[in-house]
Amino acid sequence: MRIFYITLLFLSTTTIWSQSFTLSGNIVDESNRPVAYSNILLLQSQDSTIVSGTTSDDNGKFIFNNVAPNNYILKASFIGYIDNYSSIIISQDTQTPTIILEESIEALSEIELVYKKPTLKREVDRLVFNVESTALSEGNLMEVLRSTPSVIVMDDAITVKGSQPTVYINDKKVHISSSEIVELLQGTSASNIKSVEVITNPPARYDAESGVVLNIVMAKNVISGYNGSVFSRVTQGVFPSANYGMTNYFKGENISFFANYSYGRQKIDRVDKETIDFSNNQFWNTDIDRNTWVETHNANANFDWDINENTTLSAAANTQFVPYYKRLTKSKTEVLPNNPNNIAHFFSNNISRDVKHNMGFDLDLVHKYSSKAKLSFNSHYTNYDYRRKQGVTTDYFLGNSSFDSNNTFKTRSDQATEIFTSQADYFVPLSESSTFEIGAKYSDITTNSEIKHYDIINNSSVKDPAKNDAFNYNEKVFAGYISYDKNWEKWTLSTGLRAEQTNIEAKSESVTENNNQNYLEWFPTANLGLQASEKLNIYVNYKRSITRPNYGHLNPFRYYLNDNTYVTGNPNLKPFFTDQYKLGFSINDMFVVETYYKKYKNNIFELPIQDNTNNTLAHTSVNINHTEEIGLDFEAYFDVTQKWSTYFGTSFYKYQDNATLFNSTFSKGKWTNYSILQNDFTFLKDNSLTANFTLTYVHKNVQGLQDVGTTIFTNFSIRKSMFKGKGILSLSISDLLNEQNFFVATELFDQGNPNYQKHTNYIDIDDRYIRLGFRYKFGNTKLSTNERTSSVEERERLSNKH
Repeated sequence: MRIFYITLLFLSTTTIWSQSFTLSGNIVDESNRPVAYSNILLLQSQDSTIVSGTTSDDNGKFIFNNVAPNNYILKASFIGYIDNYSSIIISQDTQTPTIILEESIEALSEIELVYKKPTLKREVDRLVFNVESTALSEGNLMEVLRSTPSVIVMDDAITVKGSQPTVYINDKKVHISSSEIVELLQGTSASNIKSVEVITNPPARYDAESGVVLNIVMAKNVISGYNGSVFSRVTQGVFPSANYGMTNYFKGENISFFANYSYGRQKIDRVDKETIDFSNNQFWNTDIDRNTWVETHNANANFDWDINENTTLSAAANTQFVPYYKRLTKSKTEVLPNNPNNIAHFFSNNISRDVKHNMGFDLDLVHKYSSKAKLSFNSHYTNYDYRRKQGVTTDYFLGNSSFDSNNTFKTRSDQATEIFTSQADYFVPLSESSTFEIGAKYSDITTNSEIKHYDIINNSSVKDPAKNDAFNYNEKVFAGYISYDKNWEKWTLSTGLRAEQTNIEAKSESVTENNNQNYLEWFPTANLGLQASEKLNIYVNYKRSITRPNYGHLNPFRYYLNDNTYVTGNPNLKPFFTDQYKLGFSINDMFVVETYYKKYKNNIFELPIQDNTNNTLAHTSVNINHTEEIGLDFEAYFDVTQKWSTYFGTSFYKYQDNATLFNSTFSKGKWTNYSILQNDFTFLKDNSLTANFTLTYVHKNVQGLQDVGTTIFTNFSIRKSMFKGKGILSLSISDLLNEQNFFVATELFDQGNPNYQKHTNYIDIDDRYIRLGFRYKFGNTKLSTNERTSSVEERERLSNKH
């Protein structure tokens, strides 16, 4: 309730009703016939900033209410006509002279020229990938990310050259775990997406945990009316899957409302081939086949109320429900060398069923002052609940193929999490060339987890106290920041400082000492740019960031996948810190060259740790001393022809991991290459057919002391407009070359060492597919939406690793 009291107090003290007028007019063509449903925008005369928008009625008439006294530009447009601009001075209720739209010589008879090629724009701290109304916008958000330069999607993980980014939508963090982000993005249509921003050096107003940010920008509407769309996509990979949904959007004079719902049903296949050398003259070769059935409901709604021309109150709800989730994992393990009197192979079946929900709610208040200053408040609440039931049975056989024994157990694991955050930001222009921003944020995260383990003995469930556990975690973060931006004739400066005080209390039944942490850290950020000439821009930047372990990585539960393999957290994990330095050159807005250096202190990686005495494998997270990364990047973007554009980027970089494990210190690193080639095409006279082909190459590399094999990603998408632009038929194909599977190998210490680690895993994931989709738009199809997914970084760390 705190935020509602704050909101009411703010509204009672800051709402300002200033004098305002009406602006009305009439739109006709050259034959003096009314032009219905034409778009009219009211722009600031100083900088062409959009103030408001509307559409003409059946008689070509339009009206703007509550227009403040000022100088404006009025823009009128419609399909097949030349845009009309006129200057307007508002000092009283105003009726404009009749606006006459002239027919364009190049006008099309049926289809509007709205389909474009993706474009790239390099800014001092980010890469902006514009995809609005392109072939990429007809899939889902995950497909857009797969084609975004610098972004790699592999094995349900999103990375930017090895670093896991924080995902934002419309500058709001996504409040769910990494795996659930993938589910959300796969279930969300990209039809309303405007651009993807890869922010490698986020400003101070972003949380210090946001080392790299992927900000998905959704198009915002300024024109009144109603529109909607329904869509359906069917996918054939190893198994078929389907996704259906609809969007509805309404904008009135002072309010706008957006509602989206999608339903997805899929069956996913994954095959692993695993080899373990236990250093006791035993090799275990395991074939794993995992099938997952999942049904997901995603729904979100946004409501915006323009209280007056300066103050807006917004509410948002983003929900995900997974009522059905089943995973069946079958594995066969062969033990070598084969001995007739010892265990030679065993079969395991693991079946788990999940039920979970994730509900996030936001309340925002934004007030703009006449000085262009802006004051904003945000409060967020997340409720997350996850429950899993698991049953595992294993049959053991001797070397002579005779049955030896069976072991069966079942588990029940639950996790409940609540997240509350509150944030205030104040932005003010100090002059025409400088701005200042200050803000504060408070977050409170509480998660309670429990696991119960039962052995099945003589068909009865027997509780195993040694494998039962409970884990309670509370984290409070108090943060504040300041930032300052300044532009000169040739120089630009953006700098900021953020401080975060973190208080953690963690308690587990299985750990005698609680892992309580309290620390204050400072996070500076700086960008300096020089426009050395008309064609050459030089920039340098620096940023320090933090990555806190997610709640699942801290949870000390042992979650057994079978008798010999389990996933466990590490309650002694520390956060890791990253220092990043970058020097870059932009040439003629077509070529970019960057060199950079990063150092990660206490880097966190999940490793498979062998116990060579008991022949077990534990997947757990550890801190290593530090990781160093150095690289050189090159990018080019240009038009081959009027209807064919190309982007090429390549990065040569080296990871060097330095670690101390089992009281031994060692280092591992390798130079590698990441390259991407993206081509965008437009076909037909009316440009109604567009296509995209993206090829990404990732050379073998080192990540977290593990060797990762070479991978090639290939994606093709095409879309065709029909029914006068209301219908869109799309086709996409993933992994054309069948080279997206990969292997991961771990080899630490010498073979004679009792802690010798040698583990390899070849992973064949179900990402080779063909997808057919259709979307139909209804209502006023000139509208775009106020869709946004509100989120904060705290929610992203929700995780059930198993």
